[in-house]
Amino acid sequence: MRIKFIALVLVFAIVLPATGYAAKKYGPGVTDRDIVIGQTAPLSGPVSGYSATARAALAYFAMVNEKGGVNGRKIKLLVEDDGYNPARTVQQVRKLVEQDQVLLLYAPLGTATNLAIRKYLNAKKVPQLLLASGAPVWNDPAHLPWSIAGLPDYITEARQYARYILAHRPAGRLAILYQNDDFGRAYLKGVTDGLGENAKKIIVATESFEVTDPTVDSQVISLADSKADLFLYAGTSKQAVQGLKKAAQLGWRPLKFVSSIASSIERTYVPAGSEASLGAISSTVFLDPRDPEFKDDNGRRDYLDWMAKYNSQGDPNESLNVAAYVEGELFVHILRECGDDLTRENVMSKAAHLQNVTLPMLWPGLTVNSTPTDYNLFGKLQLLQFDGKQMKPVAG
Repeated sequence: MRIKFIALVLVFAIVLPATGYAAKKYGPGVTDRDIVIGQTAPLSGPVSGYSATARAALAYFAMVNEKGGVNGRKIKLLVEDDGYNPARTVQQVRKLVEQDQVLLLYAPLGTATNLAIRKYLNAKKVPQLLLASGAPVWNDPAHLPWSIAGLPDYITEARQYARYILAHRPAGRLAILYQNDDFGRAYLKGVTDGLGENAKKIIVATESFEVTDPTVDSQVISLADSKADLFLYAGTSKQAVQGLKKAAQLGWRPLKFVSSIASSIERTYVPAGSEASLGAISSTVFLDPRDPEFKDDNGRRDYLDWMAKYNSQGDPNESLNVAAYVEGELFVHILRECGDDLTRENVMSKAAHLQNVTLPMLWPGLTVNSTPTDYNLFGKLQLLQFDGKQMKPVAG
């Protein structure tokens, strides 16, 4: 019996350390100390204003690391400039994956740029995680299981505008200005589908533009000639400013709907002018830090403290900073769920099994959800209207 007992002790002495070691599963870029991830962003080029997301992401992880990281590991984010050029995005992503050996691509920005790398990343089984685009193509886990967006689906958003029109302006005439890519066309499809059989009657004019176009003046003039009393803009901030200004100059004052990624007071409405922007309707899943309704909200206070300490060069009221903060919170939540199994497969598994996740700076009542067959994180959005100073919630 004594011999058997000693033998059993020796077996446990051998097995337990081996079992403890095997419990840790690491993918590329992960050690006991670090988690290395990559990102592409337009640090230069025609939409370089959106580079604020990269700066905010770096600032968010600086805060996380100062507090000890996630499960004792520091997050190292490598940001590469793609100039919002899809060909350059491909080059930079190959470098991040093959040379830098990152665990995953975190919140790479842009629809066209992310489309350029989706096949490569899915073939390599590298997570394209919380990518900064709401194009409906990302909710396709059957064909793109390694790609999941961190922004609301553009079609979901556009359908919400359509519901508003049907409820409040069913006899309206709608003109649409959209960016000529998958991003802009998603809005066109969403509002058309949302209007249903009324679409042919309500939509009276459409015009497209390229993101590199110097102005959209000619398109706005053409849309104004339609005498529409409703106007939907689906694009980024630069042309939104131009379009709103031109409409005001022409004396064309329709009820305006502005895509969520362009509906920034600082980047769009102030530069366009309060008269041109007044009454514009958009949607969000995020809190507005300046909204007095949330002045005592703990999440808002934590966000403002983070901005002051880690991202002081940024504007705390800029929605890009809020979005980056929320995405950072969600990413940390996913990593914590992974524990010591930090493989690419497990990261995607946790990202595909989010249930009613609440996060600071999300609009009250909204939660994050996903399943292996549905990657649309936000099934509902809040409509907002610009009153000349701030965004006010409106019923859908």
